[in-house]
Amino acid sequence: MNSLLLTGGRVVDPGNHLDTQADVLIQDGKVAAVGPNLAGQTRSDTRALDVSGKVVCPGLIDLHVHLREPGASAKETIASGTTAAARGGFTSVLCMPNTSPATDTAGTVALIREKASRDGVVNVFVAGAITKGLAGEELAPVGALKQEGVVAITDDGHCVQNHEVMRRALEYARMFDLPVLDHCQDYSLVTDGVMHEGYWSLALGLRGWPAAGEELIVARNILMAELTGAQVHCQHLSTAGSVELIRAARKRGLMISAEACPHHFTLTDAAIAGSEAFWREDGRKVYGASHPDFRGPEWPRYDTNFKMNPPLRSRRDRDAVLEGLADGTIEILASDHAPHCDYEKEVEFDYAPFGITGIETELALSLMQLHHSGLMPLSDVLAKFTVAPARLLRLRKGTLSVGADADVTVIDLDKEWVWSAKETASKSKNSPFYGWPLKGKAAATIVGGSVVWSAL
Repeated sequence: MNSLLLTGGRVVDPGNHLDTQADVLIQDGKVAAVGPNLAGQTRSDTRALDVSGKVVCPGLIDLHVHLREPGASAKETIASGTTAAARGGFTSVLCMPNTSPATDTAGTVALIREKASRDGVVNVFVAGAITKGLAGEELAPVGALKQEGVVAITDDGHCVQNHEVMRRALEYARMFDLPVLDHCQDYSLVTDGVMHEGYWSLALGLRGWPAAGEELIVARNILMAELTGAQVHCQHLSTAGSVELIRAARKRGLMISAEACPHHFTLTDAAIAGSEAFWREDGRKVYGASHPDFRGPEWPRYDTNFKMNPPLRSRRDRDAVLEGLADGTIEILASDHAPHCDYEKEVEFDYAPFGITGIETELALSLMQLHHSGLMPLSDVLAKFTVAPARLLRLRKGTLSVGADADVTVIDLDKEWVWSAKETASKSKNSPFYGWPLKGKAAATIVGGSVVWSAL
């Protein structure tokens, strides 16, 4: 295999507490050395890549991605979705099981893994279903799924409402050393809500989705984690109450974790009304655009690209999620990349599907809201994309340790750019962030020592 030397970059490796100017030498698909002036250790076939002024970090991991195959290739395919991931700086993704058929049998897992090995541009890991058909009634064959290679189980897009079923799922998952990722939604309370229940749902005449509809299941999961000793991970946390519940449970040492998505700590439900102000209640600017007086774009009302599950919440909720990220309560960042065809979104707000694309913008939005805003040091932000998801999923990824897989992301931290639908590699274009001025962008994505995407 070829050899690659990245020279002159700022190496940030949170897993090894490293933040320094250094070279990174890659040989035979592995990290061979990290340190100054490594040119003398190279082989004759080594290709040098100058990354001066850039950040070099372990390959980013997104543990919440919908690749839509099998069954919905009009929305996304493994090929298009992983190409979008590479452009976003991600070297590994975890694909969700709400496919058609659902990923609830070993055969479907094998199909996805085989197709990913052929068409995937980045590493594709598979999440199996908790229940058959994601129906929440009968457990999927967890042992067989694990034997076929799943790294987690989840009914994402659905939520197991039967607590007995959830308890047994956690007990099985613990036996097979699998984390359980849960989409937290109490159906009896949420009913047919389409946006956050509050001022704007009343003003816009849309059915409200109360914050308690998420918090009840978060509380359930905490109790179940304590009862079973299993690792429970709450997906796409969106409310202040959920953050506080997780914070208190983690202080008690329970096996509970959570993730947040950039849309939930960037936007609020006011966006559905056609405008948005990007300021915290204490006056601190959240949105780190290049123009200091930027107060947010104007959108049409009822834009279905702002319809997601869970929904955009209030400013108080958004600020609580930001604080949860800053203090370590929320360990992981993820996109919940959920592509849909144009015609599906071009309907009345009530009838449009939930979900937005996000894997190509999540790095920039996270850097802007968390790092460029001064809320968190860069190493802490990158830890939520690297060592933390790798630890949860039991992956031998997320670091630049010598001997580790040579999955590397090169980031232009100060790159200013505007997101355009013409640039996306995804088959779908249901993003609310087109036309946004962004700051921070992947400059190169390296998987197993091979450069799979580069803007250098």
